[in-house]
Amino acid sequence: MTAYPPFPSRRPSSLPLVVAGAAFALASYLVLERSGFFTPAPVAEPRAITPRGELAGMEQTFVDVFARCSPSVAHINTSSLVRTGEGRVAKQHGSGSGFVWDRSGTVVTNHHVVENARVVQVSVGGRNFRADVLASSPAHDLAVLRLRGGVADLVPLAVGSSADLKVGQTAIAIGNPFGFDQTMTTGIVSALERNLEKPDGGLMHGLVQVDAAINPGNSGGPLLDSAGRLVGVTTAIYSPSGASAGIGFAVPVDLVNEIVPRLLGGKSTTAILGVKTQYTSYRLDGDLGYPSGAIVTEVVDGYGAAAAGLRPFRIAPGARGEVIEQYGDVLVAIDGKPLRTFDELPRLLAGRKPGDTVKVTVVRGLPEKPQPVELPIRLTAPGESVRSGS
Repeated sequence: MTAYPPFPSRRPSSLPLVVAGAAFALASYLVLERSGFFTPAPVAEPRAITPRGELAGMEQTFVDVFARCSPSVAHINTSSLVRTGEGRVAKQHGSGSGFVWDRSGTVVTNHHVVENARVVQVSVGGRNFRADVLASSPAHDLAVLRLRGGVADLVPLAVGSSADLKVGQTAIAIGNPFGFDQTMTTGIVSALERNLEKPDGGLMHGLVQVDAAINPGNSGGPLLDSAGRLVGVTTAIYSPSGASAGIGFAVPVDLVNEIVPRLLGGKSTTAILGVKTQYTSYRLDGDLGYPSGAIVTEVVDGYGAAAAGLRPFRIAPGARGEVIEQYGDVLVAIDGKPLRTFDELPRLLAGRKPGDTVKVTVVRGLPEKPQPVELPIRLTAPGESVRSGS
């Protein structure tokens, strides 16, 4: 019988022990890592400052414009008396912006900022003033104030030009939105020659549209170009909510530079055709597209209407009331906007200034051969004829 040697005994494996050890070490690490054991302790010392270097070119431009122009921007606060729904009188406060116009203490702002104000307080150049409203032009939404007291060291803004403004140019607004004074916002010129209807139904013409943030309280403040020159006066925003929606409007500085001297000189800023009437409207029949218009019974010599050849109706009394002796022109449109009655004429001319030329459409040739005729008529101020060069 053959004898075989016994099998050698197996040695126990160390793998389970290694796996268990590794799992324990990993779990311990995760517990300690989550507890922040390995996180360095915070250093209770100020951080080292990293040098910034030079400002970017446009940033430096904005900084310079604000430093140079903001001392000339005014914060205007007003108080007025209004009648409440219960028939009582209550005090109402308002706020807006403005800017120094000249070294005699004249401040320019919007008409609607100081309209009906009994008390006007102006903060400008780090000083507080009481101010008087010298004159205003509701049609152009401009007003001029005179500061009381010493006005030495107040610096007027440099006046630029709006005739050469281009869409895409930088637009800078400084004002007091919601009472936060000395606030600067920037954007671009979004469009030119915009027309905007005012709350009273009148039109403002030739406005500059910008996308710089303009909010309540900015009204009357300066719109500047990148050289810090005045190029407009912020006047309105277009927004359903009443807050900035990126569509703001400014009165162009070329118009401001014409209207403000007229206000300071006591001259009228109202522009007229030089026509009168005894009646409000005239009904038109036919296929001309104008159902009615403004009848003119007098064309005043020396004004634009007379110089353009506008023909008045001649009216004479008859046995049964007024009888038309001679047919004249019926005004039916101003710059393409329908004119239905004579009472609408001031609204359609609102925002225009003396010296402007408007395109007046009239129906001529009544009653046999009526036809529309366009007449360019130069507007003048009341009391100033076209012959005087006004």
